[in-house]
Amino acid sequence: MRVKPASSHSYLVRGFVLVVALFPTLVSGQQPAPHQQIVQLVDQHAAHFSGISRTIWDYAEVGYQEVKSSAVLQRELESAGFRVQSPVADEPTAFVATYGQGEPVIGILGEFDALPGLSQAPTPDRHPVTANAPGHGCGHNLLGSGAALAAVALKEFMQLNHVGGTLRYYGTPAEEGGDGKVYMVRAGLFRDVDVVLHWHPGNENAVNNGGLLAIDSARFQFHGVAAHAAFAPERGRSALDAVMLMGNGIEFLREHVPSNSRIHYIISNGGAAPNVVPDTAELYLYARNPSSQVLSEVWDRILKIAQGAALMTETTLEVKEVGGDANILPNDALAKVAQRNLEEVGGFRYTAEEKQFAEELQKSLPAGGAGKLDSTTLIQPLRRPDPNEPSASTDVGDVSWNVPTIGFSRQHSCLEWFHILGKRLPARA
Repeated sequence: MRVKPASSHSYLVRGFVLVVALFPTLVSGQQPAPHQQIVQLVDQHAAHFSGISRTIWDYAEVGYQEVKSSAVLQRELESAGFRVQSPVADEPTAFVATYGQGEPVIGILGEFDALPGLSQAPTPDRHPVTANAPGHGCGHNLLGSGAALAAVALKEFMQLNHVGGTLRYYGTPAEEGGDGKVYMVRAGLFRDVDVVLHWHPGNENAVNNGGLLAIDSARFQFHGVAAHAAFAPERGRSALDAVMLMGNGIEFLREHVPSNSRIHYIISNGGAAPNVVPDTAELYLYARNPSSQVLSEVWDRILKIAQGAALMTETTLEVKEVGGDANILPNDALAKVAQRNLEEVGGFRYTAEEKQFAEELQKSLPAGGAGKLDSTTLIQPLRRPDPNEPSASTDVGDVSWNVPTIGFSRQHSCLEWFHILGKRLPARA
């Protein structure tokens, strides 16, 4: 997030140093070299990559259009000695940067896509730079640059300590609703990887051992027959009626799905004019559950409701699947190693300037929703997420079903920024 340089430095260094501290243990299987060496290597490059995060903040490119954001990260990694392959997986802005050779193969995920309509100046109140333009509301400018910082520091650590193995940075586009990582998995880009590391800004310092929700999404398009709604209504077959009946069916379904399921939708096309029976209409729907298997069962029932709505209205149904992500599988072995390193590195403290900025953000939040600023020094105990607790979705889940994966969250003002930026959550968050 683009605030002041000191803030970006703080989040990048203290947020991703947890990941770099983990790497030597995974490579050697022995006691790591002093982590202070890695911290020093991160610090040497932190100011530069803080600047990269601000550059990506300014670019603010939405999914699959991150041409400049992807290019700047590719240039940085190539100049640091990585071999860059781009594009990959038939995604123009996806890339893989590799250093070293042989086993083990360690992957680090980087994201850099922005969200539509969230243009924002670095102020604690709503202040778009350009009205309705894209912006980074979820810290992806930090994710891509922070992951690159870690990769460069790790590469230097490997050189200094003659560590063998392969280090890969995965430049993954369109996490916000585009499922960029899913296509990279399908293309086999993770097939030989031993471990994948990821991170995300959050409201606490913690190891993320599994969790998040599996998600399916689709556009349900109904096609009927247009007619004058007053002069010849009997000739019409209303696609809008089908959409309304499907929505009504979904509401009845809510009583009969697991309580931790989520179903939300909009009418994205409801017709052109009240006096014309709509011959086309569309309902755009997401469904989520902590279990991919349970979600599959819920999704089958949603499809039957849509088919029933078409049957009742004598319309035809076309289901256009938008995407879907799996839940993240836990990995207890990796989680224990990650927790040990997280506790060693510890938390951080706000500077006076950062604290003042955060306090201004807190004023915009509902009572009790801001949390405590001094919790930045706390490390949360290791646990598996409760499947009933509130959560979001990510395409990291599909990676975790193919490669052992572990993640971190690092305390950040992410949730406060969602509130400031028009109270709009990202499309797939």
